[in-house]
Amino acid sequence: MSEPLFDVNLQQLPDEYLTGEWCVANRVLNRGNPDSPLAQATRLSLRPGTVQVHTPGQQDSGQWQVLRDELLSRPYLELMLLQEETRALITRLRRSADGLESQLNLYFQSGMELQLVCPC
Repeated sequence: MSEPLFDVNLQQLPDEYLTGEWCVANRVLNRGNPDSPLAQATRLSLRPGTVQVHTPGQQDSGQWQVLRDELLSRPYLELMLLQEETRALITRLRRSADGLESQLNLYFQSGMELQLVCPC
């Protein structure tokens, strides 16, 4: 049985909570490009400063960082990949008390939504 997950205060989100191997659990494309690496991603590997996007037929890599808006300090995940650059609002992060399980929700500029889980 898995541990219960608790909401993380996004205004105080440490970047290291985002590092690790994330599997795509759910995806809503809306008006996003269905052929982009992120739209086809099965897994994201976030390491300090570097990201790898794993898709069924290819991999894309690049850099990532967390940005915050000045007014509400909302966190955005900025991805600078070889094939695309984009920004996603982190809408929810839930973690187990021991930090071994997490669930991350991202809302991209394109309207795409990803729900990621860690560990895979």
